Amino acid sequence: MKHYNEYIEILKEELVPAMGCTEPIAVAYCAALARKTLGVLPQKVTVYASPNIIKNVKSVVVPNTGGLKGLEAAAAAGIVAGDPMAELQVLSKVNDEDINDIGKYLKDVPITVERSPRDYVFDIEIEASYSDEVGKEHTAQVEIAGHHTNVVKIQMDGEEILSESFHEQEGMGTDRSILTVEEIIEFADSVNIDDVKDVLQRQIDYNTAIAQEGLDGDWGANIGTVLLKAYGNDVYNRAKAFAAAGSDARMSGCELPVVINSGSGNQGMTASLPVIVYAEDMNKSQEELFRALVVSNLITIHLKTGIGRLSAYCGATAAGCGAGAGIAYLQGGKYRDVAHTIVNSIAIASGMICDGAKASCAAKIASAVEAGLLGVKMWENGSQFYGGDGIVVKGVENTIKNIGTLASVGMRETDATIIDLMIEKK
Repeated sequence: MKHYNEYIEILKEELVPAMGCTEPIAVAYCAALARKTLGVLPQKVTVYASPNIIKNVKSVVVPNTGGLKGLEAAAAAGIVAGDPMAELQVLSKVNDEDINDIGKYLKDVPITVERSPRDYVFDIEIEASYSDEVGKEHTAQVEIAGHHTNVVKIQMDGEEILSESFHEQEGMGTDRSILTVEEIIEFADSVNIDDVKDVLQRQIDYNTAIAQEGLDGDWGANIGTVLLKAYGNDVYNRAKAFAAAGSDARMSGCELPVVINSGSGNQGMTASLPVIVYAEDMNKSQEELFRALVVSNLITIHLKTGIGRLSAYCGATAAGCGAGAGIAYLQGGKYRDVAHTIVNSIAIASGMICDGAKASCAAKIASAVEAGLLGVKMWENGSQFYGGDGIVVKGVENTIKNIGTLASVGMRETDATIIDLMIEKK
């Protein structure tokens, strides 16, 4: 197929491990880089963050901090105990002594949070400083923009160590605009499993482990457990419960890593866990599961490309749509079946808002998976939504394009209002 190698690279670029919610982890990564650049523990820290970063970090637990929340905690954790070489697993080596030191640092050192002066959707800058023995102040500045590990600036005392041009319209790595539903199905049918098995097996292992932890432990609002207790153990409900349970644990500070999709662990779990649950229930082979995960992950990435990394549009909705597409494929569906499943799912759940990372994300994930599964069942039973039904138009690619416009353009004011409600009027 025409874009075979590019599709492989997209999966490798997107399906990477991360520990904890990716926005506070990006803050911790930026802070760890600033500490490394400065060479000593800062005596003063300022965090400049775009409103969407502030929104997504405000209410979620930062892992390996003893239950701390917020931008200040994320920055302190990265400064005191972060390993910048580990990127999105920057806090994976934190120990009990480090946790105590993080708490002490937060009490002793002023950490100020301000809005970024730039209008990027995704922007984090850490300014860290200290005064030497003769009273001279030294300052390190590190900026990440666009996505979670995209370092665009490193400065020490005003001297540039790294400076990368950045334009928000630029993509991340391999061009995602080449993705189409038809070619995704062609790729899933034909891909050499050896080319994708390592990245997909890691997704299966990591995301299944944190979902099980979410069910075994007491995390967040325990949405996964509530679903199983309330609605039983059939595969339809288990698919929702496992995805929700992974989020229960992750949003509440569980230290287990997840494999993300489109920069989000919640999206990575939503796109993968329902497909894994269905494959096990249907006694599908490992190869069949891998091919279905190719579909679910790439459909999610395709949808998220137009939506953007961060917006007022809940990314779990796109991932639930991806999961529905993967399950339709797992059940023997071809392009037409998957396309109709996607359109049905989009019509059901589009419009669910993102009001930051927190415990309720697990319930939103359950709703998103429900929409994906209903989209499958509708098509199985000869039912569908047609062009002209709201934002649905003729052709799956045209409907996907509408979703991108809705999220990236139409919901800008919604996003501003959400941020205002969460931050300015708290």
